[in-house]
Amino acid sequence: MPVTLSILYRGPLSSCNYDCHYCPFAKRHETAAELKTDRLALERLVDWIKTRTGDSLSLFFTPWGEALTRRWYQAAICELTRLEQVEKVAAQTNLSYDLDWIENANTSRLALWCTFHPSQTTRARFLSQSRRLTELGVAHSVGSVGLPEDLEEIERLRAELPDDIYLWVNAAKSSNVDYQGELLERFTAIDPLFELNTQYHASLGRSCRCGSSVISVDGAGEIYRCHFIKQRLGNLYEPGFEVCLTDRPCTNQTCGCHIGYVHLDDLKLYPVFQEGILERIPVEIQSGPENSFPVA
Repeated sequence: MPVTLSILYRGPLSSCNYDCHYCPFAKRHETAAELKTDRLALERLVDWIKTRTGDSLSLFFTPWGEALTRRWYQAAICELTRLEQVEKVAAQTNLSYDLDWIENANTSRLALWCTFHPSQTTRARFLSQSRRLTELGVAHSVGSVGLPEDLEEIERLRAELPDDIYLWVNAAKSSNVDYQGELLERFTAIDPLFELNTQYHASLGRSCRCGSSVISVDGAGEIYRCHFIKQRLGNLYEPGFEVCLTDRPCTNQTCGCHIGYVHLDDLKLYPVFQEGILERIPVEIQSGPENSFPVA
């Protein structure tokens, strides 16, 4: 049965070349055996996608850590973007590597969600990487964690980015930052959707596209509706997996991560992002205190 489906893929990889103080995967190193397991899982996914010639698939790589420094992710992305059944390949990344491999991809189907970590790289280096993506024809958003100590650096990043590149800010919820007053105003001036990210949205019993047109898949092919509800729905590699794709109300009390709440129907964010839903690129990009997005 042909399907139209977005797959949020998170394989077993859980390592990163950065050591951000708030991240549990900072500077984590994996053994050769663990890396091989991740590579084989990714290759299995690619092989399965090759068989799905009647489908319309979008892939979003959301690793624990940084995946695009690994050659097997680079190779997989290049191959996937050249398959007719793949509408888009998106990935979260810190842009800490040479970008020349992207020349082998179909960049019209590639998009990146790029995170700036001020403690790990310079603003000049990050901006240079963003410019290189533009030269390569890769659509991308950029963003950062909204730590108060990084606010001025993020404001400088916004000022130096082209106006047509969206800069999102993730609220540092785990750090219990109190986003009020001037702090809220300044982060909202950078990202007009910032206040949405400061909240845990009521989701219990509410309609969400996760589980029907969007699914989370792990390295073994196990299917979950999203990254945040660990109720197994089926396995991607089992014949007839399509029967598990059905509308389900959310079973969590709240949803506080953009990767999850963007798919909640009540928030009406699909009209805001449209084709840029996975890579976090809204249709209208405006920065500054008079910004606006059509959020209902």
